[in-house]
Amino acid sequence: MESYAVTRLLNALFGPAIAALMNLVGVHPADAAAPISNAYAMELLVAAVLIAFFLLVRLTLSVEKPNPAQQIAEMIHEFSGGQADQIIGHGYERFQAFVTCIFLFVVLNNLLGLIPGIVTPTSQPVVPLGIALCTFVYYNFYGFKEQGAVGYMKHFAGPVWWIAPLLFPIEIISHCARVMSLTIRLYANMFASDLVTLVFFSMIPVAIPAAFLGLHAAVSLIQAYVFMLLAMIYLTGAVSHEH
Repeated sequence: MESYAVTRLLNALFGPAIAALMNLVGVHPADAAAPISNAYAMELLVAAVLIAFFLLVRLTLSVEKPNPAQQIAEMIHEFSGGQADQIIGHGYERFQAFVTCIFLFVVLNNLLGLIPGIVTPTSQPVVPLGIALCTFVYYNFYGFKEQGAVGYMKHFAGPVWWIAPLLFPIEIISHCARVMSLTIRLYANMFASDLVTLVFFSMIPVAIPAAFLGLHAAVSLIQAYVFMLLAMIYLTGAVSHEH
């Protein structure tokens, strides 16, 4: 696949340094001259857009005359806050920034596939895997922080002590499998959406493929929403106290 302009620019600026860093940790890029892939470049672009949007909202914050960017940010905040309040409950505010960023990052990466010539970054397995790993580390970190090592590990042992030796390894495997579940769900849906759109565009280049672009947009929003909900559910299980 031909590299995008932004990918070539990033490789020209940072390619040698990133290749050296990857070699240092024992990972050898397929192309040492261009270790940054299109998917990774698109991820960085989405992150830069989100940071710029947040800075714009923060620097132009106004109570009397909110600008369009602030109004959009407030709608997103109310949406994610309402969902978090229903699922996580009391104390959801400390997790709202994370789940909101997860939603926005996933949905923007998904919607990039609507641009002609750009493959959806989340249709590449490494992108959903990275987001899934961040979610896994985040909710487990707060599980240990909220309940302590012993209290959190009790969650994996179940309510009955004599079944704990059987239940504990099953729960550990189940939690690790969440990374695979989050990754495959997002990757498979976006890959399939990209593939269907590509097939119909190659067969009938006008009119009908527009419906599949709408379908791609709908799938993009749904998958981002599901990813956010699952992150909230995992957080709820990690920080909740058994009584």
